[in-house]
Amino acid sequence: MSDAPTDTPDAAARVQYGVLPYREADGVQVLLVTSRETKRWIIPKGWPMKDRSPAAAAAQEALEEAGVTGVAEDQPLGSYGYMKKRKDGSFVPCEVTVFPMRVDEVHEHWLEEGQRSREWFSLADAALAVGEGELKALILDFGWSRRA
Repeated sequence: MSDAPTDTPDAAARVQYGVLPYREADGVQVLLVTSRETKRWIIPKGWPMKDRSPAAAAAQEALEEAGVTGVAEDQPLGSYGYMKKRKDGSFVPCEVTVFPMRVDEVHEHWLEEGQRSREWFSLADAALAVGEGELKALILDFGWSRRA
């Protein structure tokens, strides 16, 4: 089997938890961050954390990677797959469960501010900015669910 990336991870995908930070300002806006290496627009996400629920782990990633706090909802929006590039150049399949989180506070300084940028996007612009097709769909579906 090749180590080249594919669109969707297989059944042996590693689990990650992510958050879709949002606010209501001129409609619903979502906060995206850049990845460390490629500077692509992504959502805050990371590995499961001992003694934290999936939603709480996702909220912790939002604090560390984007400098925002809020309470992630317990009900996920869904999930998406991607291929994570390792330091050795190989790829590992990951499946990210995504939780919505209304942002209560945006911190001026945060743990990874020197490694990442953050920016608020309209739902449509956020869907265009991210590279993963399943994540695009989750963002757009989230927008439709908030209009109902």
